Amino acid sequence: MDRLDRWIRTEFVEYNTALEEAYFAERREIVCDRPELEKIKQAVVIEGGRLIGAVSGPLPISPREKYQLLGMVGFYLAACRRHESAEPVDPSAWSLAQQLGSALGVAPRFVFAHQALYNPAVRDRYQTFTSLADEAVFLTGNGLAVLAYQRAADALRRVPPMGVSNPLTTYLLETALSALDDVLRFNRDLGKTLDVDRFFFNIRPYFKSHRVGAVEYRGANAGDFSAINEIDLLLGLCDARDPFYQNVIAEKYAYVAPEDQVLLRAVVDEEPLLAKFLREAESGAGPRLRQNAELFLAVCRAHGAAYTYHHHRLVKPFLVAPAEKAPADRLTGITASGPPLDVVVAGLSRLSDLRSARDRPGVPTARPSLDRLRSLVSTTSAQ
Repeated sequence: MDRLDRWIRTEFVEYNTALEEAYFAERREIVCDRPELEKIKQAVVIEGGRLIGAVSGPLPISPREKYQLLGMVGFYLAACRRHESAEPVDPSAWSLAQQLGSALGVAPRFVFAHQALYNPAVRDRYQTFTSLADEAVFLTGNGLAVLAYQRAADALRRVPPMGVSNPLTTYLLETALSALDDVLRFNRDLGKTLDVDRFFFNIRPYFKSHRVGAVEYRGANAGDFSAINEIDLLLGLCDARDPFYQNVIAEKYAYVAPEDQVLLRAVVDEEPLLAKFLREAESGAGPRLRQNAELFLAVCRAHGAAYTYHHHRLVKPFLVAPAEKAPADRLTGITASGPPLDVVVAGLSRLSDLRSARDRPGVPTARPSLDRLRSLVSTTSAQ
């Protein structure tokens, strides 16, 4: 494992960086039939396969070590898929990935958590595919947003046992609001700093779907963590009984870290805070409930603003717009999720509407309930 880790941090990065620079120089997703590049691709496949094949004996005891090892194997498999090498992937890599995935109850491939949350830095550097500055910008920016979402979810998760008119709930809602403001700030920084072409040509391709054994697993997604869904459901902006949203959670379940799976299972049974606020406000709102309700409404607005910005200022400019210029033969599988780009974007647009409570014809959101709460709090305050 130590030798595999060192290789991923050194030769693996050097090989991928050399290939990406060659691809970028021609503004192409991949360059084939150049002997010097094919030699590097084969080095990735053969050296990585040999090191993974040498990982023998019982699996690590610690679930964290198992998960980190799965990430390293996943880095290798994702790079093989990215460079579209004609050399078959060493079956030992598939076998080890499947063994680790089964032991942990997760998809047997690398996911964003392996890059952001289970990626120990050594001498200031964590594991990456390349040494390109834009890859570090992408991973760090998204990783910071994930941490901020987790901080907001943790605060909101503590509210139900305390009640919505509790003075301690005020602090928790202020914490959630501050965290979601940070999400928007991190997303804005990412949009300003990340180069569109570098992302599209040199970063996105590592997130593609690929096969492990006989099964094709969808690609890594920066949204594969439970906190954003916990916020959706705890606030009451999304409904766990909604078939569309049920599919969102079910589809991502195998791609989140094991501890996130526990949180996803738990949150679907929790009564939304919006329902709690409405029930208490209907019988008359005291000063603390009014204060907390105003904070709650601000948290809802902040959650919608952060995701709407992500959809319109990151997804569309960095994925949709460049895809319009891509050759037709490269459009298949252009998204990490596998389905055609327009299908993926339509689903993300629906999530944007739900999270920002923006009603559209035939597509209801939490907007009427939020307006009702706002009216109740304003009426009581005036009295």
